[in-house]
Amino acid sequence: MSKVKITQVKSAIKRPAVQKRTIQALGLGKMNKSVEKELNPAIEGMIRAVQHMIVVEKI
Repeated sequence: MSKVKITQVKSAIKRPAVQKRTIQALGLGKMNKSVEKELNPAIEGMIRAVQHMIVVEKI
């Protein structure tokens, strides 16, 4: 599997609780915070659920 860098670019304030929990599960929570994750089907689904609040870059 490949790695991806996920950066939060929009706030989770006033978002549904499910999206807030997904952001936390990805290891994010603050603006401009980045994490590197191994790309697998579970992470892909999480990325799709909050794609409007994050930027994803392949490493």
